[in-house]
Amino acid sequence: MTRSADEILDIVDEQDRVVGQAPRGEAYARRLRHRAVFVLARDPSGRIFVHRRTAQKLVFPSCYDMFVGGVVGAGETYDEAARREAGEELGVAGLPSPTPLFKFLYETPEHTWWSAVYEVRCESPVDPQVEEVAWHAFLSDEELAGRLTEWAWVPDGLAAYQRLLDWRRDRA
Repeated sequence: MTRSADEILDIVDEQDRVVGQAPRGEAYARRLRHRAVFVLARDPSGRIFVHRRTAQKLVFPSCYDMFVGGVVGAGETYDEAARREAGEELGVAGLPSPTPLFKFLYETPEHTWWSAVYEVRCESPVDPQVEEVAWHAFLSDEELAGRLTEWAWVPDGLAAYQRLLDWRRDRA
C-alpha cells in the first residue's frame, strides 16, 4: 500500500517521545520530527536488496537505496513498521520479523526523524511494489561499496548505511 501525504504520523521530540500528530505532508513541509525504519534485506546468498525509488516518491524521488522502509504511522511501533514496510516494499508475504540493530537521530536542515535500523533475511523471491520501486537487484557488499560513489543515493539511507558499517566494525 502506498503511503500518502495525508497519512498521520506521531511527532516526537529529541528523546523520541510522542508530542503530537500531523499528516505526513505537513511533517515534511514543517520539518516536524517523526519516526522512520530502515530494513537491510539480504537474500539467501547474503546479497543486499538495492533499489531505485520511483519518481513519484514524496522525498528523495528517483534515488537509490540499500534499505527498504519508510515512516512509522501514528500509534505504530518501530517493529510493526519494519515488518510492514519490508513486506510491502519487497512484495513478500510471511517475511520473518526484521531484527532490530540500533536507532539514531537523522537531522539535516530540511529533515529530521528518529531512525530504527533493522536487518532481515528474505528467503522468498521478491516482487517489489511498482509504486515504490522503479528498479531493483541484489548486490554483494563489494558491489554495493563500488556503487556508493557512482549512484545518487537517498541521503538518510546513506547515513544509516555508514552508521551500520561503523556499528558492525565497533562490534567486531
